[in-house]
Amino acid sequence: MKIPEGKKVIFFDGVCNLCNNAVQYVIKRDRKNLFLFAPLQGKAGQEFIRERNIDTTKVDSILLYDPQVAYYSKSTAALKIGKSFGGIYSLLNVFEWLPLSLRDGVYEIIAKNRYKWFGKQDACMIPTPELKSKFLE
Repeated sequence: MKIPEGKKVIFFDGVCNLCNNAVQYVIKRDRKNLFLFAPLQGKAGQEFIRERNIDTTKVDSILLYDPQVAYYSKSTAALKIGKSFGGIYSLLNVFEWLPLSLRDGVYEIIAKNRYKWFGKQDACMIPTPELKSKFLE
């Protein structure tokens, strides 16, 4: 999987309504054009999971991949994505001071109930022609 220089990839649950809404939220605020997107269920997502031997029974909703740096999951991924918007979102730094177990505990409660609370689609979201360049196959 070839990632263009300076880009980060957000892998997300492509059938989750909450995740799809979060992707739309990020797209609207990504003024630096920093992010690319790929559903975990898609070809790029499956390749990423396989290459890194990620246990999808433990991480199944969001991953942030920063090439040549690391990949992040759960609350750390969400915080890093939010902070990238700058401005008031920089205040998210305060949450990194909380213990990871607490942050991820809250995250996991939401992730575990996301289909029940927000619903689920039958298939992964299909980007509009205008947004297609932001999505990996």
